[in-house]
Order: sequence, then C-alpha cells, then structure tokens
Amino acid sequence: MHDFSQQHLSDLEPGLDPSFVFEFEAYDDLADGQRWSTWLSVEPLCRGPEPRPDWVVTSQGAVDTDLGILKTGKEADAFLLERAVPGSDAVGESVILVAKRYRGTDHRNFHRAASYTEGRSVKRSRDERALKRKSTWGKVVAAGEWAVSEWDALKRCWQLGLPVPYPVQVDGTEILMEWITHATDDGVETAPRLAQTRPGPELLASYFDQLRDAMALMVQHGIVHGDLSAYNILAAGDRPVIIDLPQIVDLVGNPTGMDFLMRDCTNVCGWFRARGLEVDEQDLFGELIAHAF
Repeated sequence: MHDFSQQHLSDLEPGLDPSFVFEFEAYDDLADGQRWSTWLSVEPLCRGPEPRPDWVVTSQGAVDTDLGILKTGKEADAFLLERAVPGSDAVGESVILVAKRYRGTDHRNFHRAASYTEGRSVKRSRDERALKRKSTWGKVVAAGEWAVSEWDALKRCWQLGLPVPYPVQVDGTEILMEWITHATDDGVETAPRLAQTRPGPELLASYFDQLRDAMALMVQHGIVHGDLSAYNILAAGDRPVIIDLPQIVDLVGNPTGMDFLMRDCTNVCGWFRARGLEVDEQDLFGELIAHAF
C-alpha cells in the first residue's frame, strides 16, 4: 500500500484532477496487543441487539487495543480494550470496552455449576458427553457454553430494559460489553462494586429500590440472577448496574430456582441492612413471588 499526500501531486500524470487524489495511511503492521476489529468477522447473531447505542464502533478500519487487565476471576478475566479508528475520536469511531475472556482448557470448574445448569442442554451429543466426563474437550465446551450463556443473558436483560452493560459482541470465549464508569474529579473511571461503596441514607435507599425493581422485572420474565450480591453490582453514580450473568437461572424450569431467588434476596438485603437500611429478605422474596404469578 502507498501513502499519497501533497508531495506526490507533482508526480501524478498530467491532466489528472487533484480532487480525485486522497490521502490515506496504511496500518498493516499492528503493535503488540493490537488486532483488527473483530466486529465484521463474527456472525450477525453474535453482535449486540438493535437499536444499538451510537457509541458502538462498527467500522471495518477499527483497531482493537488491549489496555490492561481490569479484574481477574475464577472462571474469566476482564480487560479494558479500546476499539477505535486510528486518528479519530468521533462518536461511533472510538470507544473503550470491557473484554471478558473465559478461560479455556485450564479454567477452573464453575462454582456449583451443576445446580445452575440443570435443565440446560448443548447442541451436540459429543459435546454433552465430553461435559459429563469433564474431559479436556469438555472443558473447552464448558468455557464456550458459559460465554454463550452470559451473552444470551446480557442480550435478554438489555432488551427487557434491565440495568446491565450493553453486550457488544461475542466471539468464542470472549464477550465485549459496555464499560460501566462513574465520574470523578479527574474524569471517568471504572464504576466500583457496590460492596466497595458507602452511600449515604438517601442514595442507599434509592439503590435498593432500583435493585428491587430490577429483580421484580427479572422474575416477571421467569429468570433469576442466581448469584446476586454487592460484589456483582456496580455503583455507576446514582444507579446500580448488574453484572456477571453466566449462571442466570430459570425460575420455574430449574428445580432450585426458588432457592436461588431466596439466596439473592438474602444476599442483597443482608448488605443493605448492615448499612442501616431496614429491609427483610422474607418480605422481598414474598414481593417478588407476587410478580411471578
């Protein structure tokens, strides 16, 4: 590829209209930690639901740049990733995302995975047998299944209007999603987990009301987070955002769906009660069940 600029105009063939000459730069050689955007390389169903936010970068010329690790976990690690058209900071051409990458053959077993996945099925019998045997291939399938499970949950919850990060795309065991931030004196930074915050009484009550409404909406549609606590809720300014959804549970289809709902209620109410808000898990559970039927 060549880089045409003003200095080349004098070398052009006589009679060629300069208005047909444009300047471009080749980006064939990417640096370490960079790759071409994978947006167009995944299937359409692996891209986020429409209507998409205007900040989603869909340009074929965009480059993905790893910015470093955000959080490590037992099953997956989260990284910050910039997807941007080189040289542009316009809306829709530059954004920072979270890349959640599930581990492959060496990933640890998911906590209580059998309870969460009861009633689920995989498409191929070979994969199902491998999962049951916990073979090397079974671990690969498990990582992919959990990534797909979280992807499906994020899409469903987003479309229901629940406070979750917007799911940008899934590619194998990697999910790209919205980076949830909060404002600081120095700009913006990753929103803290609710467990790391000490909100005042008014904000504390507001957080609980919003979470109760979100849990009620989930129950209305027959789903339970399954592992909800102050550690997988982000405090994004004055709104809570629910994260970590691979274990989402079918309230009715899973025999222990009600138990998972009760545990979510216990975890949530326990944290808020410890900070001075008078809430009760039995009351919350009863209120949510009223939304389910």
